[in-house]
Amino acid sequence: MHNNNITIKEATIDDCPRMLELVHELAVFERAPDEVTVTMEHFKESGFGANPVWWALVAEVDGYVVGFALYYVRYSTWKGQRMYLEDILVTEEWRGKGIGQMLMNGLIEAAKQKGFSGMLWQVLDWNEPAINFYKKYNAKFDPEWVNVSIELN
Repeated sequence: MHNNNITIKEATIDDCPRMLELVHELAVFERAPDEVTVTMEHFKESGFGANPVWWALVAEVDGYVVGFALYYVRYSTWKGQRMYLEDILVTEEWRGKGIGQMLMNGLIEAAKQKGFSGMLWQVLDWNEPAINFYKKYNAKFDPEWVNVSIELN
């Protein structure tokens, strides 16, 4: 996908350093700057090692990554394989130029090509710009389910 000087492509291992910079930017935005503990080695291995567990699209402007969308496969016993969107981010100075929409459309296309039954993700309840963006896609918001996690490190 190409729009003016904006290109959407599958991420490569060479994109990892810039993607991790953007992950840190997202953590600051989400008011949790110290929560990012993943190492570059682990990030690269998890996406491009022998058994990748994530895939991503990146948005480039003249070869420089200004946004990304990272996903993995989630299995539903009711619905089969689904795309789980872990993060979608466009760096602040490039927002409002349609890049998020280009990434989201690329994700939807990838999910269809891979035969996934749908896409799902989380959004913070105070992130109104993101909520309004997702509403454009007729996303269903589900207040019934509560997030549950256990930290192992």
